[in-house]
Amino acid sequence: MVQVARKRWSGRGGRSAGPLLLLLWLWSGVAMAADIEEPAWKLRGSFNGVELRDYAPSIQAKTVLAHGGETSTGFRRLAGFIFGGNDRSQKIAMTAPVQETLQEQGPVMAFTMPSQYTLDDLPRPQDASITLEEVPARTVAVVRFSGWATDASVARKTRQLLATLEQRDIVPVGVPSLNQYNPPWTPPFLRRNEIMVEVDGSAASL
Repeated sequence: MVQVARKRWSGRGGRSAGPLLLLLWLWSGVAMAADIEEPAWKLRGSFNGVELRDYAPSIQAKTVLAHGGETSTGFRRLAGFIFGGNDRSQKIAMTAPVQETLQEQGPVMAFTMPSQYTLDDLPRPQDASITLEEVPARTVAVVRFSGWATDASVARKTRQLLATLEQRDIVPVGVPSLNQYNPPWTPPFLRRNEIMVEVDGSAASL
């Protein structure tokens, strides 16, 4: 999930309690990530650290972020919607990843809705800055990395992804996005981050 604060974990307690608390903390992050639904996709193939995936259609709740990000504000808006901030006061299960498009002007943050819903089934957001949109089936190129998704690491992985696609004559047809899968307390070495960009599926070949 989106990183809200980059603080190191510091347990409090006796010497014997420290390792146990650390193990519980590590386990909780992995267990929560394993229980969260992700969008359905099939692997078309991989090359040079890049995967080509065919994603099934889905529905996303989206909100536009102000210039310069305001990531935490966008996350709170979308979380408010799924935690009951809608016309039915209905709670909707959290999914992964949290997606944020990588563009300077008007980046968009999105939560994918659980696959059990159609657009007609979903409640309407109370916050007018949130929209519900159907996302058609698409082919996506992905590069994965762990650790904190800092500006530097995101920029580096985005360049790597686009350069690798160019070498293969695969044409991006959308804006790259950062996708984060873990709760904010997950330690860096267990974090899963991905840079994705939609590509021309008819022209993408391995």
